[in-house]
Amino acid sequence: QVQLMESGGGLVQSGGSLRLSCAASGFTFSSYAMSWYRQAPGKERELVAAIPSSGAWTSYADSVKGRFTISRDNAKNTVYLQMNSLNPEDTAVYYCKRGSSSAGVNFWGKGTLVTVSS
Repeated sequence: QVQLMESGGGLVQSGGSLRLSCAASGFTFSSYAMSWYRQAPGKERELVAAIPSSGAWTSYADSVKGRFTISRDNAKNTVYLQMNSLNPEDTAVYYCKRGSSSAGVNFWGKGTLVTVSS
């Protein structure tokens, strides 16, 4: 079974940093792209960052570009999201997601809450 477990969320002041981790199991991690999404109160879930299976490149939402860094360690089956210069608009539940299977099935973690105080 595919399992994704986010960790590292918490309460941080504006300008602070957090590093989120997503530990994956139940599939060949190195074969799948991974991504981070977030969902703020009253908002739709949005893509934050993505990284291919090889980790050769990364992509980011404009709102986090230059502040967030996605990375992965295939030996540890873990994808990370380093978040710097946080602001209250970054407050959300952050989810990691595996790239879709050939059957179109998506797998999500349960999320970790990031709260940025002003």
